Amino acid sequence: MVTSTARIAQPSAIHDLVGAHARELSSKLQAHRLQLYPPEAHKSLRKFTSGEAAKFIGVNDGYLRRLSLEGKGPEVEVGPQGRRLYSAADIQGVRAYLDSSGKAERRYIPARVGAEHLQVISVVNFKGGSGKTTTSAHLAQYLALHGYRVLAIDLDPQASLSALHGVQPEFDLGENQTLYGAIRYGTSRREMKDIIRKTYFANLDLIPANLELMEFEHETPKALAAGLGDEGMFFTRMDSALATVADRYDVVVIDCPPQLGFLTMSALCAATAVLVTVHPQMLDVMSMCQFLIMTSDLLGVIASAGGNMGYDWLRYLVTRYEPGDGPQNQMVSFMRSIFGEHVLNYPMLKSTAISDAGITKQTLYEVTRDQFTRATYDRAMEALDNVNGEIEHLIRASWGRA
Repeated sequence: MVTSTARIAQPSAIHDLVGAHARELSSKLQAHRLQLYPPEAHKSLRKFTSGEAAKFIGVNDGYLRRLSLEGKGPEVEVGPQGRRLYSAADIQGVRAYLDSSGKAERRYIPARVGAEHLQVISVVNFKGGSGKTTTSAHLAQYLALHGYRVLAIDLDPQASLSALHGVQPEFDLGENQTLYGAIRYGTSRREMKDIIRKTYFANLDLIPANLELMEFEHETPKALAAGLGDEGMFFTRMDSALATVADRYDVVVIDCPPQLGFLTMSALCAATAVLVTVHPQMLDVMSMCQFLIMTSDLLGVIASAGGNMGYDWLRYLVTRYEPGDGPQNQMVSFMRSIFGEHVLNYPMLKSTAISDAGITKQTLYEVTRDQFTRATYDRAMEALDNVNGEIEHLIRASWGRA
């Protein structure tokens, strides 16, 4: 007898019970969201101190304040004590001013130029709980705050990346408003540009997700069996869709589902780089081993069918790492002995600051330092900056930049 759902009339069939639970949970989540963000409100990004803004731009804090005092660059908010606060758009405005002044020794807007190709980073793992969505969200936001034009694609039907950016899938999305709309078979396919949404982060756009994405997993076997004709192979569809908007972005970050289906394989075929997240525990590493074996076999078949399997880089990111945990350290050493330089130098530390921010559907970049003990916040932010900075270096290296 089920007693944990006393308020729900108990159906006799399991599918009715699951449906009742889903409807009850969905309504409560919607009520929670309306409490945090009323219907007339939209999720917004906080403003940053001059020290934070200077760090994102790559200049000295004193120099940034002097620019503001001299009226150079955007006009920013000034508090009663003369404390300056910068929006993400203000930060981009400072970059534009520095580049347009002709006095800067380097470019402050890092957009790709000339033959520099679009970087498409697929974040993958076979096992849930590896920190895939957290990694994708923070990487996309880090790059946007540092001046890159970023498109984040939520490819996971569970839609956690969408939720972090203020989109509740069952309420905010209609038919053909996920990536499925741009890669589906038949005449109902939409243009990629029509499903892209602006976010409250300057430089960061989003293609959200919901359960509709599973239609691609169901329809692809039927299309393969029936013969694709002029439709094109499934593994080329995402790449073709991205090509139509490539000139608008520098980097695409794809949060893949925790399974090796047609969606994940499509993302891997569209990618120029692959980031595999892994929690340093034996069961997680064993699961990753199975994922790598299956990936290798399936992508080998796709390569023989004409798929492009060339990558700029592949890296393993150790996530939820606890430096004082002896078995974890042994597992990290084990991975480094096998994969060598393919393991990122910096791990992502396990942090209560990141998990606590997630309770209110926020990332660490969205919360302020005073919401945590300074040591906890600074430790988490340092780990994030180290990881994302190392990935940024790989992106720039793929463009031939120093």
